[in-house]
Amino acid sequence: MNDHQPRGWILAGLMLTMSLAAMDTTIVSTAIPQIVADLSGFAHLSWVFSIYLLSQTITIPIYGKFADMIGRKPVLLVGIGMFLIGSAASGMAWNMNALIVFRGLQGLGAGSIMATVNTLAADLYAIQERARIQGWLSSVWGIAAIAGPAIGGAMVQWVSWRWIFFLNLPTGLLATIVLIIFLHEHSPAHRHQIDFLGAILIFLSASLLILSLLEGGQSWPWLSLPGLGLPLLGILLIFLVYKIEQSAAEPIIPLWIWKNRIMVGANLSMIIMGAVMMGPSMYLPVLVQVALGGSAMLAGFVLASSSIGWPIASAYSGRLYLHIGFRNTALLGAILITLSAGAFLLFPFPMPSWLLFVDQIILGAGFGLLSTPLLVGVQSMVNYPQRGVVTGNNIFSRYLGQTLGAALMGGLFNFTLNHQLQQAPGKWNRFLSASINELIQHSLQNKLLPSVQHYLGQSIHQANLTTYAAIALGGLLMIIILLRTPAHFPIIHEEDQPVSNVQINHDNILG
Repeated sequence: MNDHQPRGWILAGLMLTMSLAAMDTTIVSTAIPQIVADLSGFAHLSWVFSIYLLSQTITIPIYGKFADMIGRKPVLLVGIGMFLIGSAASGMAWNMNALIVFRGLQGLGAGSIMATVNTLAADLYAIQERARIQGWLSSVWGIAAIAGPAIGGAMVQWVSWRWIFFLNLPTGLLATIVLIIFLHEHSPAHRHQIDFLGAILIFLSASLLILSLLEGGQSWPWLSLPGLGLPLLGILLIFLVYKIEQSAAEPIIPLWIWKNRIMVGANLSMIIMGAVMMGPSMYLPVLVQVALGGSAMLAGFVLASSSIGWPIASAYSGRLYLHIGFRNTALLGAILITLSAGAFLLFPFPMPSWLLFVDQIILGAGFGLLSTPLLVGVQSMVNYPQRGVVTGNNIFSRYLGQTLGAALMGGLFNFTLNHQLQQAPGKWNRFLSASINELIQHSLQNKLLPSVQHYLGQSIHQANLTTYAAIALGGLLMIIILLRTPAHFPIIHEEDQPVSNVQINHDNILG
C-alpha cells in the first residue's frame, strides 16, 4: 500500500461512490414541484424522503457486519448496484407509490455505501492519513450541497425531473469500474455463521422506531394507537434483539461495542451531533427567506457554508489528534458547536447574512473536529475483522440522531412559532390563523401585508432561537459525555495488525 497512484484511484472510486448518496437529497428536493405535478399523490410526498432515510439508516449496521464477514468489496458493489437499479426505476416511475418503492431500493443501496466507503478508507490508510482522507470524503458532501440544487434545477428546467435519477447511472458505473480494476480482497479465511435472525430483528426494531419518529405528529397523532404502539413494539423488539445477540455466534451488533466506554461515548456523541445538525438544515433557509427577506439562492449559500468548515476541519483534525488525542480533539469540536449556537442566540435581529455565514462555517468546523476523530479513533481500536461493525455502528448512530433531531427540532420550532402567532395582536389574527406552511408560502409570494410579514418574521426568528438553544444544550451534553469518556484510546498500531485483506492491483494503472 505504499504505491500512492493506485491507492489514489481507489480513493477516486470511493469519492464517486459517496457522491451518489451525497447528491441524492439536495438534487431531489429541487424537483419536488415537478414530480408532484407529473405523478400527483401530494399526500404521500413526504414518503419520497422518509422511505429513503429509513431504508438507508436501518441497514447501515447490518452492512457493516457483512463487510467484516464477506469482505468490503462485494458488499459495496452490491450496494452500488441496488442504488443504480433504484435510480433507474425511480426515473421511470409511473406514479407516486412506485416512486416511493424505488426510493426505498435506493436507500438500501445508500446504506451499504455509507457503511463500507468509510471502512475501506480506514483499511487503506494509516492513522496519520485517515483524517485527510475523511476530509476528502467530507468535501464530497460540501460540493453536493452547492452543486446538487444547481444540477437539479437545470435538469428540471431543460430536460425532465426524471434525469436527476438517470444522472446517477454514469457516475455509479464509473465508480464500479474503478473499484473492480483496482480494489482486490482475499476471501475470508473461514466460514462465518451469519446471524440472519438478529439481522431481521434489528431491521424490524429500527424500522418501527424510526418510522414512529418520522411520521409521528404528521401521519398520525402522537397520542394514538400507531403513535404509541409503534415505538412500544420497537422497544420490545430491541429487548428481544439483546437476548438474541447474547447467544449468537457472530452477532450483527456485538454487545462489546456497547460495553466499551470509549465506543459508547463516541456513539452517543454521534447521536447528539446528528440531532443538532437538523436544526439549521431544516429552518435556517426559512429564517433567511421569510424573516430576513433573502433569496432562495442566498438561503442555500448560507446553509451550504457549514459544508466549507466541515471538510477543512476534518482534514486538519489529523494534526490535532496526533498531538492532543482523539477525545480532546472531539471535545474541541463540541465546544465550537456550543459556541456557534450560543453566538446565534446573541445576534441582533435582523442579523446580516455575513454573520450567519461565519457562524455556519464555525458550526461546520465543530462537526468536522467532532466526527472525524471519533470515527477514526474507534476504527483504530480494532483490527480488520471488526472495523466494519464499529464503523457501521458509529455512522448508524449519527443517522439515528438525525431522525431524532428531525422530530425534536420540528416539534420545538412548530410549538414556538404557533405560540408566537397566537400572541399576535387581534387585528392580525385573521391573517395569521392559517397553517404554518400556508403562511410561509404566502410570505414567499409577497401576499402578506408588510406589518403581518414583519410579525411573522419575528416569530420565525423566535422559533429559530428555540432550536439553537437546543443545539447549544446538545453541545454541552456532548462536552459532558466526552469528559466522561477515557482520554486515552487503546490504538492498535499498524505494526501490531495482521496484513490487511485489502490489496492494491498494481498491474492496472489507468493512463
